[in-house]
Amino acid sequence: MVYTVIVFRFDPEKDSKPCFQEFSVEAAPHERVLDALLRIQSEQDSTLAVRKSCGHGVCGSDAMLINGENRLACSTLLRQLHGNRIQVEPLPGAPVEKDLIVDTTMFWEKYQAVMPYFINNDPPPDRERLQSPAEHAIIEESTRCILCGACTHACPTSWSNQDYLGPAALLKSYRFIFDSRDQAGRARLDKVTTDKGIWKCYTVYNCVNACPKEIDITWHITRLKKAALGT
Repeated sequence: MVYTVIVFRFDPEKDSKPCFQEFSVEAAPHERVLDALLRIQSEQDSTLAVRKSCGHGVCGSDAMLINGENRLACSTLLRQLHGNRIQVEPLPGAPVEKDLIVDTTMFWEKYQAVMPYFINNDPPPDRERLQSPAEHAIIEESTRCILCGACTHACPTSWSNQDYLGPAALLKSYRFIFDSRDQAGRARLDKVTTDKGIWKCYTVYNCVNACPKEIDITWHITRLKKAALGT
C-alpha cells in the first residue's frame, strides 16, 4: 500500500512556527510507523529528526503522537491505524528540539526527584535479597515501565503545571515504596505527597490509555494516596 504520512516539522533554530509535511511511503500493512519514518529519512528527506534506539518496544525512545494518541512508533503497526493517512507529531506538553524529538530534561529531573533506586542499609547478603512471590506481585506491574514518557505527556495536569511530577515519576516511586526489600519508603512518600505530587492527579486515566505496556498507572497512584492517608 501507499501511505500518506503527515509529519510535524519544526526546527527552532530556523523556523518561526511549525508546519506539516506530507510524504508518500510504500509499505506493507504489517510494517511499523517507525519503518515508514525511517524510510522517509533514508529515501526522501535526511533532515527529518526522529529519536529511536532499540526499535523493539523496550527503550521507549520513539514515543510520539500518532493519529492523536501517544504511542511507540516501533510498536504501532500501520494496519492498526485504519486507513492510509497517518499523522505523526512530537509528544505534547514538552519543548520541541526538532521535528519529532522533544526535550526530555524536565521529565528526567522529575524522575530523579523520587529517588528511583533501591535503598537498603543492611549489610548485603551473600546472595540476593529475598522476596516472596506474593511480595513481588505487589510491584510486578509497576516494574514494566520503560520510561517512554507517553503517560506523562498525555496527562492534562502535566500540560498545565510544569512542576507536577507526572505519572511516570509517581509510578516509579510506587515501585520502590512498595518493594518489601527497600528501606526508604517513608522518605519517598514524603516527596510525592506534596502539591506537586499525588494530590495533583485527578484520575483522568489518560496515562492508562497512553501506556504501551498496559500498566494501570492511575490504580498505582491511588495506592500511593491511600498510603499517604494511612488507609
